[in-house]
Amino acid sequence: MAGAITARPEEVGLSSERLDRIASAIQRSIDEGRIAGAVSLVARQGKIVYFKAAGMANRETKTPMRTDAIFRICSMSKPITSVAVMMLYEEGRFTLNEPVSDFIPEFKNVKVLDPPWPQDKTSPPGATVPAKRPITIRHLLTHTSGLTYQWNPRLGKAYIDAGIGAGLLQQPGTIGEAVKKLAGIPLLFQPGDLWEYSLADDVLGYLVEVVSGMPLDRFLEERIFKPLGMKDTEFFLPPEKVGRLATAYTYDPEKGLQPILDGQTVREGQFSYSADYPYRGPRTYFSGGGGLCSTAQDYYRFCQMLLNGGELGGTRLLSRKSIELISQNHVQGKADDLGYGLGFGVISEPKFLTELGSLGSYYWGGFYYTSFVIDPKEDMVVVFMAQLHPTGGLDLDRKAILLPYQAIMR
Repeated sequence: MAGAITARPEEVGLSSERLDRIASAIQRSIDEGRIAGAVSLVARQGKIVYFKAAGMANRETKTPMRTDAIFRICSMSKPITSVAVMMLYEEGRFTLNEPVSDFIPEFKNVKVLDPPWPQDKTSPPGATVPAKRPITIRHLLTHTSGLTYQWNPRLGKAYIDAGIGAGLLQQPGTIGEAVKKLAGIPLLFQPGDLWEYSLADDVLGYLVEVVSGMPLDRFLEERIFKPLGMKDTEFFLPPEKVGRLATAYTYDPEKGLQPILDGQTVREGQFSYSADYPYRGPRTYFSGGGGLCSTAQDYYRFCQMLLNGGELGGTRLLSRKSIELISQNHVQGKADDLGYGLGFGVISEPKFLTELGSLGSYYWGGFYYTSFVIDPKEDMVVVFMAQLHPTGGLDLDRKAILLPYQAIMR
């Protein structure tokens, strides 16, 4: 663990014996044939106290899981893209309530479905009305812009027909080309009215390109990954790293665990995804919402920077005030079952704290079974990474970031 500070759990108020319950839970899922393997990491007070790999990175070749295994982190790309946006915001390049059309003019005169979602959940796009207000950068950061994803029953087909990607398939062209097409498709609802998980972070990725004058991959590499020592986080893997990429699996109650093969496309309804996109394909489409790969330790470094108030190892990416803004709930009254900040889910009030955890913590997960939590109150970061979709209802990804809490002794 080069460059990482480690300690015994007891030194930071955690029980070694109780932390081993994480390993037991993961091993149960491996023994039951529900996952192939996983990596989990727990840090408190800036020190890594638990960092273990279990099972196989590839069951078929009997390749053991290693702590430096690389994982497709999918929607855990969103917090990273959001931080990139906030870095430019701190440079005074825009305000959060500024229309995104100031930078991406295609969004200037967007239309909205009439009737909007969720009044009409099924009929294909038909009548539209003009947007009552422009889409702002803040709407994009909080998923209140009116955009959606390819699985949405009303607009998903229009996205697919337009050739707009989600980051989980080989995708020709660039994110800029796709975002311009996206701007021509009606919104699901009026900007600011509701919360709907969406391609907003892909739009934000293109915003970073426009404002910085750099391709998104280069901005992230130069401004975030290199400064934080995230040496294995990138959109597309070089040949020498492909062997460290954990195999992605599907779970079917009848067939069990099945690897997703090279060249295979998995379809769920109208949504399609592959597992070989990090190393096969054109390598030109940098999906800010879903395209990155990383390791548990790399992602921990990103989380620790946030927990430290925007700084790690003498390198400051953001101010403490921006971290405070990021981790507040910005969607009150728009989402019933979660709080959402600027790129993160947030446990902002007691009604969202239904399991072990803390008020003020923030978190998210990824399509291929990765998850994390940042807890300022307990000064703790937890990262869990496996590769599984669909999951067959397995909730190990949730348990793995809850179990460290029962190990807290002081």
